[in-house]
Amino acid sequence: MTLRFDWLRRIYPRTKLFFSPLPFAIALFIFVGCSKKEAEVVPEVSVQVTPAKTGDVSRIVTTEAVVFPLQQAVVSPKITSTVKSFAVQRGARVRKGQLLAVLENADLSAAATQSKGEYEQAEGAYVTSTASSIPEQIQKAELDAASSKAAAEAQKKIVDSRRELFQQGALPRRELDAAEVALAQAESQYQQAQKVLDDLRRSGKEQAVKSAGGQFNAAKGKLLASEAALSYSYIKSPINGVVTDRPLYAGELATANQPLLTVMDNTSLIAKAHISQTQAAGLRKGAEAEIKIAGQDDDPVPAKLSLVSPALDPGSTTIEVWVQAAKPPESLRPGMTVQVSITAATAKDAVIVPNNSIFQTNDGANYVLVAGSDNVAHQKTVQLGIRGVSETQITSGVSAGESVVTSGGYGLPDKTKIKIEAPEKSEDADKSGDKADDKAGDKADQKTTGSSDKKSPDKSGKKPADQSKPSGPEKE
Repeated sequence: MTLRFDWLRRIYPRTKLFFSPLPFAIALFIFVGCSKKEAEVVPEVSVQVTPAKTGDVSRIVTTEAVVFPLQQAVVSPKITSTVKSFAVQRGARVRKGQLLAVLENADLSAAATQSKGEYEQAEGAYVTSTASSIPEQIQKAELDAASSKAAAEAQKKIVDSRRELFQQGALPRRELDAAEVALAQAESQYQQAQKVLDDLRRSGKEQAVKSAGGQFNAAKGKLLASEAALSYSYIKSPINGVVTDRPLYAGELATANQPLLTVMDNTSLIAKAHISQTQAAGLRKGAEAEIKIAGQDDDPVPAKLSLVSPALDPGSTTIEVWVQAAKPPESLRPGMTVQVSITAATAKDAVIVPNNSIFQTNDGANYVLVAGSDNVAHQKTVQLGIRGVSETQITSGVSAGESVVTSGGYGLPDKTKIKIEAPEKSEDADKSGDKADDKAGDKADQKTTGSSDKKSPDKSGKKPADQSKPSGPEKE
């Protein structure tokens, strides 16, 4: 190794210098080694920490859903006829039973009138049959029976008197036989009249009433059928709501069982969503929920979980849930795609830490890094409870008040020297701070301006000079 000492020769030009390079090399090596030992410093990682706290945390199920009305009616006519007139327009609010449209019904009205006449005729015949004919027949049979009985009794007296005369020898046998024959005929007529009377009393009236009643009921049924057919031409709303669709115009043909109008009850809306079995675990009817309308900065709409399907959809193997908004705003409309958030479970007074402070080992164990008082990160295995949107419940492993690493802890080994930094301010906080400063500055400027305006003029009557303008040329 050759070292040059030109600077010594310039100082001592006449002196011959003889140096050995070995001592200088050893000294240089020792100097470099010592400097490296002095430069070795323990690595220190900058992190941000947040203390574990006690509070409430909820598991939130968030998914997309489609809004539907709780009640909707697609009104279809039962008959095929031309639309005579519409009583409402699209967007009109209607009540249950309100007339919506009228179909052509001249033929149906004529049929109803004819049926009504036939009904009235049958009703009159029924009243006549029950009130007049049957009693007259019974009365006639009673008279016939009474006269036959009287004739039979009179003939019997004749037979008795002739029998006495015959026994006395005053009357021939032929007269007595003729009287007995007449008596037998009279008794036969009496028995026949009595039987007719008994039959009328027993079944004649009942059968006559049935016959007249059958004709009356048939006429009544025909009348009701014609009135029902006529009523089908008057289309009425089955529910309270708003007319959302009216595809036909007056004069067009309305086909039976085809949509004529659509009425929706938009006072109570539901958001239907399909979620996985894992997300549906723990969901209960009546759970708190909210609906967020996409593209709008309005506050979420408060709602409740109204339905959890008891069976899975066989096609998608998902579970259908309904989130109902009791008082939906006007901005929430049927058919919209929204985001729903359902509170599945809540833990009260639990130890919670931020979600970004929880890490996993290669074995899948959860752990956090606790910042000790010695500025060293200590790895602690934890058991998790309810996982919320931004915070997670810790059931064991960390106590409230311990500082956990939230930033800079990913992949950080255990017992690493750390340096705790203050969290950076978000842009929103900076903007709000700037706005506050601007407002404070504006208020101070207003106060200063107001006080300067209130100053009295100089005694000499001269106005104070404007100090904002330079009094002379400025020197560079």
